[in-house]
Amino acid sequence: MVSANKEMVAYCFDTLVAHYNSQEAPPPAFDQAQHPLFVTWKKVVNGGDPRLRGCIGTLEARSLINGLKDYALTSALRDRRFPPIQVNELPFLECTVSILTHYETANNYLDWEIEKHGIIIEFSDPIYSTRRSATYLPEVAANEGWTKTEAIDSLIRKAGYNGPITDELRMQLQLTRYQSTLFTMHYSEYVSYVKERRGEAPILAAKSPNY
Repeated sequence: MVSANKEMVAYCFDTLVAHYNSQEAPPPAFDQAQHPLFVTWKKVVNGGDPRLRGCIGTLEARSLINGLKDYALTSALRDRRFPPIQVNELPFLECTVSILTHYETANNYLDWEIEKHGIIIEFSDPIYSTRRSATYLPEVAANEGWTKTEAIDSLIRKAGYNGPITDELRMQLQLTRYQSTLFTMHYSEYVSYVKERRGEAPILAAKSPNY
């Protein structure tokens, strides 16, 4: 089984830096494989708690190299919840790569463990008769301090449902649980990694685009 590692996160930083420099990223230092994956960017300012700046991925297996390249940029620049990450934010960023594994169909909406499982819910919107779905990675519920029910209710809202949340609706959810491996690196650690591996720090062009 492939696990998230330092090389994958460095490749995400390489991809973002290359975008700002209008260049191609250096080739990755990990082997090709097929896995579902997510790329998460957070911003750390003045020693405070990291704040989410973008998180996008795929629940379907993708080529790791192309998938990480695509989602490193999509999550940094096109997560509709946030403005695009600016080049001057780079020194404050940390990046997490999550590789998803062990998909299982749950018996009900409580059949999962906080921190161990990520969850995917699917359900029919009783108001608009449309199918809705959403996911939270394994670390989300614990980071937010949620109970299982609080996490489920938040995920129902994330899926776009604005009606009343009842026990009946919760029991109708189709829930898939999964696990993940993840690796997180701050920009300063990425700079040290590049210096060690390539002999010099990453360079940002003087007139990098701010988008």
